[in-house]
Amino acid sequence: MPVLNIAMIGSDKLAKEIAKSSDQRDVHTYVHKENAEDGSQRILSLIRPARFPERLPPFLEALGVARAGFIEVKAIDAALGEALVAFSSAGMERGLYAINPPDDGWVDEEQVAALIQQAGLSSWHRVEVDGIDIREKLMKMLDEMLPELTAEATLPLIIPIDQHFNVKGIGLVAIGYVQQGSVSVHDELLALPSEGTANARSLQVMDDDVQTAVAGDRVGIAMRNADEAWLSTGAILIHLPTPEKNIEDGAPLPLASTSATRVKVEKNPFQRRQLVVGDVVHISSDLQFVVGRITEVEDDYLDIKWDSPILIRIDGPGRALLNQLDSSPRVIGRITELIQK
Repeated sequence: MPVLNIAMIGSDKLAKEIAKSSDQRDVHTYVHKENAEDGSQRILSLIRPARFPERLPPFLEALGVARAGFIEVKAIDAALGEALVAFSSAGMERGLYAINPPDDGWVDEEQVAALIQQAGLSSWHRVEVDGIDIREKLMKMLDEMLPELTAEATLPLIIPIDQHFNVKGIGLVAIGYVQQGSVSVHDELLALPSEGTANARSLQVMDDDVQTAVAGDRVGIAMRNADEAWLSTGAILIHLPTPEKNIEDGAPLPLASTSATRVKVEKNPFQRRQLVVGDVVHISSDLQFVVGRITEVEDDYLDIKWDSPILIRIDGPGRALLNQLDSSPRVIGRITELIQK
């Protein structure tokens, strides 16, 4: 049951025309399910940060999970520019936009198209403000992306946890998006950075009990022998290394904890700010949002000391972004190299 997660900047009204409202948190989610011709089920999941541009972290959370984007353009303003910058920096090559000004407003269509191009989103397509048509185009996009979405399920497991709670008769439940890999009932899991170990007692996806959850799924994991303290802010679940797949045998953990990194940043086209030693910055990576301070600038590289340890991917930066909350736009750009110091 492949899922396409779409980060959406737009109105609740249009989102509800595309999919059914599902969850209301810092990010609102909307879900649409369809059966394909081969009998399999396809799922669209819109992830909408309800308080953007007032709050940036929920939008960064949506970008970290999504594999496509959608913007409802109400006006040409700073918020639109920042949204375009963020989508581009996150490498969101697939996306749609619709121009939908207020009843008494007007938006220059050519100017919007030019901004889309300048932001590096030339592969995005304009659509009409029609929920059914948008849904059909997103479903077509899902079908086109099936090979890459399937490939993500073969990678080492990474599940950042954004909610956890105790359920009577079930125990501790951890909830998060499967960023990559897959998890099955009875799998042994390792919570980082605490290094607590637990067993996946049962799994739920979209309120259905399942045997396996794969990349793209928002999964609830009932955890046997788990401690709630392991699932604090920034916790990430991976598979517990087995004797056949441990560090000594050449299969290291997919994540490493560090308080200092060297990063290389590909600035977005609209970012003019020059970063210097002493600047305060934030990294967003796998639902982590951590503050740090630049300690050295050398050519295109920045050395950063983080206020608290972060978990970074061993095989590359993933979808990590560097941000500065007093900049305009607040997203500095994509992190192309992220090296533990």
